[in-house]
Amino acid sequence: MTTPLSSPEYDSTSEGLDPTSPARRRFTKAVTVLAIPTLIFVFALAVQLSKDSDIPKLAQVAVALLLGVLGIWALYWAMDRAVSLLPARWAVRARPLVFVGPALLALTVFLVYPATHTIIISFFDNGSDVFVGLDNYSTILTEDKYQRGIINSVLWVLAVPALSVAIGLGYATLVDKLRPRTETIAKSLIFLPMAISFVGASVVWAFMYYFRPEGFGAQIGLLNGILVALGLDPVNWLNQEPWNNGFLMFILIWLQVGFSMVILSAAIKGVPTELQEASRIDGATEWQTFRRITVPMIASTIVVVWTTVAITTWKVFDIVAVMTGGRNGTQVIAQQMVEEFFDFRRFGIGAALAVILFIAVIPILVVNIRRFQAQEEMR
Repeated sequence: MTTPLSSPEYDSTSEGLDPTSPARRRFTKAVTVLAIPTLIFVFALAVQLSKDSDIPKLAQVAVALLLGVLGIWALYWAMDRAVSLLPARWAVRARPLVFVGPALLALTVFLVYPATHTIIISFFDNGSDVFVGLDNYSTILTEDKYQRGIINSVLWVLAVPALSVAIGLGYATLVDKLRPRTETIAKSLIFLPMAISFVGASVVWAFMYYFRPEGFGAQIGLLNGILVALGLDPVNWLNQEPWNNGFLMFILIWLQVGFSMVILSAAIKGVPTELQEASRIDGATEWQTFRRITVPMIASTIVVVWTTVAITTWKVFDIVAVMTGGRNGTQVIAQQMVEEFFDFRRFGIGAALAVILFIAVIPILVVNIRRFQAQEEMR
């Protein structure tokens, strides 16, 4: 008679079933097959619970965090186990699809479908009922308020990335020459605005630019407070066309300089000091060393930072919406798009503005991709 210890399905080291035994494989297969639909059901149930207004918000947040970390990990683990049960030839082909598949599905549902739907409704009237062809685009390109939005957006994209990168590069170059502890403090001060949202920064600067007409109390805005203290008349900063656009641009520059500085500072530290020292020995000044050695060595990083800030600038609407609401000639494409969609419910015009914004971003993305390809070829 065969004793339990000599059974082929008994593992003496783990006191359980042998992982290679048919029984263990059947058990693993059953668990895996049940785990995937169970996890999907749990996700669907969690989505429904998140829509239930009777459930406390804290509980909803806890469920979201739990599923976002442990749930996703468990789903990928179950799918990986399911692939492992396939024949080796199929498993090799299926495993990449299993791990990339959820991301592709998410992109399709949350990016490709909305983009396609937006393009389609841009050819319909404002109620999305009647096909009007290119009438929405014709309206945008011929009416003054939309033309002003396009012109302002172009000005933003020309000014904000250039100034953000220039100031960030200059600051990064200067702090690179400081002692480590002083450098850290100096960088932190410039990087702090990055922790503030666009809306939060707009509220801060709204108090900086705040103006009260005569007879409505003291000037509580910082800039006008300084002017009044100096004996000058207060200024309604956000009504000063076209300079009010510059005042709004400065807020985004203030936010993006820290980002530019951090990235460019890391790139500067990667420049070989031997090259810089050799140029100084040859008689080059600090400016010549910076212009002929440092800048060419970090050119690819400068392009990446510029394109990133440019894309952010194209999409900005928070600052304009909070500060002026697009009044006094400060409208931009993104702000008009949100306004048309959610305030005026003119879906055709709003979708056309979204498509124009998407087309405007494409050249920047092409520059970025080509730069990455050039870097890969150099490696």
